Amino acid sequence: MTEKAKHLMTIEIQPATAERWEDVRAVLQPRPSKHTCWCMAWRLSTGDYGKMTADERGDHLKSLTSCDPAPGVLAYVDGQVAGWCNVAPRKNLDRLVRSRTIPAVDAAPVWSVTCFVVRSAFRGKGVAEALLQGAVEYARENGAPAVEGYPVDPEGERVNSTLAHVGTMGMFERAGFQRVLKTEAKSDKRNRWIVRLELG
Repeated sequence: MTEKAKHLMTIEIQPATAERWEDVRAVLQPRPSKHTCWCMAWRLSTGDYGKMTADERGDHLKSLTSCDPAPGVLAYVDGQVAGWCNVAPRKNLDRLVRSRTIPAVDAAPVWSVTCFVVRSAFRGKGVAEALLQGAVEYARENGAPAVEGYPVDPEGERVNSTLAHVGTMGMFERAGFQRVLKTEAKSDKRNRWIVRLELG
């Protein structure tokens, strides 16, 4: 897609509230599958996640869309739902709170961006970057003092698209995030970093 075409395209970001549940479903489970994670891996303990069926995970996420704040944001390209970003206060992400490989760097009540999903027809159009910007703004509107992400640094190489859901260092740095800590967590055999954007 040319830069001119990108500028002609309108990307809108909205919170994933209950009235947008079918749009959440369209992104996270385009086809029925017993393996759908529903972006619950960081929100539940490892044990609870493993015990739940895909339908139960979906029902849990659906219940969260009725809460304030919403569990994430959605991207719309010219009115069509195009992607999802999981963003929430870190304290609400049970597995992340307990993680030994992605530790808390301090006691600040940060929000965390943990996952991006972009529908295949909309990839390569800047949707993930728009989702990140929208997630930051949503966190800001809800009083977050800072937002963290946990991307991989591809170091000039290509990241396997199936493992790129955590985001890449370049995308976060273009959004103003700063490197804080190289972690022991990995995606596509590459270390993930804790990056942070202060909002104060």
